[in-house]
Amino acid sequence: MDFTIILIALTIGLTSSLHCVGMCGPIALSLGLDAKNKLRFSMRNLTYQFGRITTYTILGALLGIIGQSFSFAGFQNILSIVIGVCMIILVCLPKFYESGATSLRPINHLMSKVKRGLGKYLIRKDTSSLYIVGVLNGLLPCGAVYASLTAAIAMGSITKSALFMFFFGLGTLPLMFATVLFGNFLNVSQRQKILKVLPIITIILGLLFILRGLELNIPYISPSSTALELNSSDEHCQ
Repeated sequence: MDFTIILIALTIGLTSSLHCVGMCGPIALSLGLDAKNKLRFSMRNLTYQFGRITTYTILGALLGIIGQSFSFAGFQNILSIVIGVCMIILVCLPKFYESGATSLRPINHLMSKVKRGLGKYLIRKDTSSLYIVGVLNGLLPCGAVYASLTAAIAMGSITKSALFMFFFGLGTLPLMFATVLFGNFLNVSQRQKILKVLPIITIILGLLFILRGLELNIPYISPSSTALELNSSDEHCQ
């Protein structure tokens, strides 16, 4: 998994966390963590945050099964191009980008269970409950998560897809951690201005996947399969 993809995953996570502050901020603020004991606060805050990241990573691994199947069948390039096109389409369909497929009955049913679970565990204040709240929080509908999961499929393996979503989750960590610490410190106007960057990043990522699938022999951006094989051989030799 090259550094460019990791950097893009972190950037999408950091940018989309501004959306998370608005959507998931109320949940984070409902945790009722006491910041007087900084070490205990930090550990409990991180417990909640890594609950979310766990969910993103598991979802990435599950969708990685699809990508790995295409890779084994020799359709990795086609998959990369299709995923790139789908990511650009997501940006062009803002309603889907914001609310995803929540209009579908099975997803609606799942979301109802998730919200009931959140209500149940938010009342409790023990560490395990904080982690479960984070896990459930990670299942809530989010356009940025959908876009990142779409990109994760194109990684072509379960491990790489899981890692992509793990780094996406790490990207969301700083602002979400700060939200629990300082409250909702960015107003709606400020978030909206910065969130305009997210569709641009998603389009760039989509174009990157399309270029990678086309194998134009552009180093790092669109390497040919021959170049990748030579690099792999050199690594094994070393």
